[in-house]
Amino acid sequence: MRVGFIGGGYMGEAIVNAALKAGFAAAPGDIAVSDVAAARRQHLASTYNVSVTVSNVEAARRGEIIVLAVKPQEFDSIAPELRGELDTSQVVLSIMAGVPLEQVVSGLGHRAVARAMPNTAAFVREAMTVWTAAKELSDQGRAAVADLLRALGREVYVADEKYLDMATALSGSGPGFVFLFLEALIDAGVHIGLRRDIASELAIQTMFGSAMLARETGKHPAELRNMVTSPGGTTAEGLKALEEAGLRGTVLGAIEAAYERAKDLAGVKEPGTEPGT
Repeated sequence: MRVGFIGGGYMGEAIVNAALKAGFAAAPGDIAVSDVAAARRQHLASTYNVSVTVSNVEAARRGEIIVLAVKPQEFDSIAPELRGELDTSQVVLSIMAGVPLEQVVSGLGHRAVARAMPNTAAFVREAMTVWTAAKELSDQGRAAVADLLRALGREVYVADEKYLDMATALSGSGPGFVFLFLEALIDAGVHIGLRRDIASELAIQTMFGSAMLARETGKHPAELRNMVTSPGGTTAEGLKALEEAGLRGTVLGAIEAAYERAKDLAGVKEPGTEPGT
């Protein structure tokens, strides 16, 4: 399919890369990207041979699917530019965090809209993406969105948009939490005497292999943890230190904090918190 990108930042580039590698776009010429930064346009053109432009309207007109990959705070400035320029057959896919479907629909005056929350692993086609769509989006449009998101990795459709804010906290922000833990593992290896390059290789492959084991076996993490934990052994001693430090509660607090921030960005209020209630 032909895809137009409004915004060519990191996530936009990740989707361009995945769409080409997966064959979702048959050729680089089927992709058009608009970006205000000349350096980004030059990078995308030289790296992927896609069409680039400074005009959002031009990029949108060239796509059967239009991916909104700008920062959330930029949407209000680009929406009037695109309003009235989209054909009813075109599908809009927003990956803007915290911008509700109805705001996109209203801003663009266009109802064939889907909203997705991918994560940065899209760049290596191992993303986890949660998405939803406006009820007016056709079955054909939904299938096209699902195909594009599968090019990034795995996708899960949810009927209720509220789950996207939850996904933002868990899988959207999750890579940041994983990278922090990975960084801590590497630093700990260095602390006990490993060279940093060796500590990095050990930690990265350990985390990667552990995640693959969980995915491929489908076993509960507790079962997998017990498989590697011998009574009185080294793993048991390390786990004891993590539990005493409150690892589970800290992770819970991080996810809750990210979720509350996602709701703030989306303008979601809990029942009873509206003025006058």
